[in-house]
Amino acid sequence: MPGSFYPNQLSDIYGFPKKGTGAGQSIAIIELGGGYRIEDINTYFKQLKLPIPRVIEVLVDGGTNAPTTADSADAEVMLDIEVAAAIAPDATIVVYFAPNTDKGFFNAIQTAVHDTTHNPNILSISWGASEKNWTEQSLKAFNEAFQAAAMLGVTVCAAAGDNGSADGEQDGKVHVDFPASSPFVLGCGGTTLTTKDKKVESEIVWHNIDGGATGGGVSEFFPKPNYQDPVNVPVSLNNNFAGRGVPDIAGNADPGTGYRVRVDGQDLVIGGTSAVAPLMAGLIARINEQKGKPVGFIHPKLYSAKSAYQYRDIVLGDNKTVAGAKGYVATPGWDACTGWGVLFALS
Repeated sequence: MPGSFYPNQLSDIYGFPKKGTGAGQSIAIIELGGGYRIEDINTYFKQLKLPIPRVIEVLVDGGTNAPTTADSADAEVMLDIEVAAAIAPDATIVVYFAPNTDKGFFNAIQTAVHDTTHNPNILSISWGASEKNWTEQSLKAFNEAFQAAAMLGVTVCAAAGDNGSADGEQDGKVHVDFPASSPFVLGCGGTTLTTKDKKVESEIVWHNIDGGATGGGVSEFFPKPNYQDPVNVPVSLNNNFAGRGVPDIAGNADPGTGYRVRVDGQDLVIGGTSAVAPLMAGLIARINEQKGKPVGFIHPKLYSAKSAYQYRDIVLGDNKTVAGAKGYVATPGWDACTGWGVLFALS
C-alpha cells in the first residue's frame, strides 16, 4: 500500500510531541452505527508494536456496538478508534454508540460532555452534514452543547467534510459541514501528503479528480466569531453573510495517501477528514499530557497574533467542487480549505 500511512507514522512525519502517549487522558468518540471487534484492535496494535489501548463502550438511547462487515459503518468506527489510539496509545478511548438520528447524535454528545465516570477531555466527531440539512433548532441545541464542552475544558474535534465546497449538495451553491462549523468546534480539514525518506515532500489541499475534496468555507448560520477577527474570512459566496470560517486546521485525508487500518478482519486504507478528527484528538491528548492539564477550547490561542501552537501552512490547492468553480483557494496564513494548516505541537 505505497503512499498510505499507519497513524503513528504520521505522528513522526508531522512532528507530534515525541514524549507524549496520552497517559491520563480520555478521548470520547461519537459513533452513530457500526461497531468494533476487540480481536481487530488487538491484532492491529500488535502489528504497530504499540500498547493495546483501553477501549470502553457507552450505549446511548439504545445504540449498540454491532459490528458486521468492513463495507459498513464499522469502517468509520475502526478508523476513529485506531487513529486516535495509535497517536495516544495510553489514553482511554470511550466510544459512545447512539442511533443515527438528530436525537441520538445530540444525546451522545451530551452524554460524553457530561460523563463524570470516564471524564473525557477530548471529543472526536467524524459524522456530520451540510448546514442546509439541519434545522435551526438542532443547530442551536448542538452548538449550546459544544459551548458547554468548551466551558468544561473539553476540546471538540470534527471532520470538515469530504465533498469540497459543495459539501455533497447539488444546488449550485457552496456549503459547510456541521458540527465543524460550530464556533466551539475545532474544524478539521484535509490535505494530500506525499513523503520522501519519512519526511514531508509536499502537502497540498486534498482535491481529487473524482470530486473528493476537503470541506471548507463560510457558515451561513453562525456569525464570524471574535477569535477569527485577526484573519481574512471571506463572506459567503452565496449571500455575503459574514460567517464563521471553516476549517481551523487540517491533516492528511486523501484516500490515495490514506490511513492503514483493520476492519472486521481486513486490512484497509481509508481516507477522508473523518480520519483527521481522531488524528487531532490524539494530538490534543499528547498536548494535554505535556501541559499537565486540558487545553480545552483552543481557538482564541490558535488565532492569536502570537499563537501558542505550531502549525505548517498549506498554500497550494483549492476545494472548488461547485459547478462554475465556486469554492476556496489555499493562501498563506488561514484559509477556507485547510485553516491554519497542519497543527503539530505547542510552541
